[in-house]
Amino acid sequence: MTTALLLVPLILPFLAPALARRTLDRLAPAAALWVLTASALALAGACVVALGALVLTGLLKLPALAALGELVHPLRTPSDYFVLPAAVAATGVLTVSSWTLGRSALVQARAFRTARTQADCRPAAGDLCVVDSPHPDAYALPGRPQRIVVTTAMLRSLGPAEREALFAHERAHNRSGHHYFLAAAELAAHCHPALRSTRSTIRLAAERAADEAAAQVTGDRRLIATAIARAALACHASPSTRPDFAPAATTGPVPQRVTALLAPSPGRARAKRPTALLLAACTVLSVAAGAAGVVDFHHDIEIAQGEARP
Repeated sequence: MTTALLLVPLILPFLAPALARRTLDRLAPAAALWVLTASALALAGACVVALGALVLTGLLKLPALAALGELVHPLRTPSDYFVLPAAVAATGVLTVSSWTLGRSALVQARAFRTARTQADCRPAAGDLCVVDSPHPDAYALPGRPQRIVVTTAMLRSLGPAEREALFAHERAHNRSGHHYFLAAAELAAHCHPALRSTRSTIRLAAERAADEAAAQVTGDRRLIATAIARAALACHASPSTRPDFAPAATTGPVPQRVTALLAPSPGRARAKRPTALLLAACTVLSVAAGAAGVVDFHHDIEIAQGEARP
């Protein structure tokens, strides 16, 4: 029973990508961003807990560790032909996930330090920092103080109104703290392979939320659509050294974002649709199964230690 419960958090995340896309289509972007990020983190956490329990189950099958754990009775588990390979596989998955996450963290930290140093060395007009570069780029840089970094090549690619629209988009990212959501999505993506696709949906939700916020500030949805389209075309095939958690108007499926901006503003009626409940139910079921599996596993250990009755 314990092993079956621990498998649920490893299987349910495969439903998340499709549910995440449908949730973004049916909720307002800002609401969808919160729902998707919370679900991804919960699914990732349940997955890590389940993998850890499987590893510990396999370790306690070894006599030396069983003695160290003061087990006076055999630990109740399914056949060793299943438990030991599952424990080995879980160990491998956790090891690879930890290594890729650590490597990604180092790369992103290095990119952030470079971007921050570059921005701090330039004179700023308010929160705007202009970098002399032949490569068009613009992004919201978190930190203290927050900056809107834009290159001279990007400024030359846009008209005055489009520049203000682009700045409004990037300021919306900083104002809403979207870098936290992107960092959380990156963390979840290293915990389960199915959540890598969800990471892309969360990034799109952050861009859509900033699009809508900028459209409210400027009062012109078509202007925002034109600005991000022209900026994306200018950035095409241009290298960028910005960190992945530094949101930028030119990321994500720009044609899809432009289409959404040219459509009417998302109304409240759309937010009442129950599609997000499917993702929430999947998340709750995964967390509940993982928690129940861990509790059951702990009870089995107490039985093996002679501290509880079967």
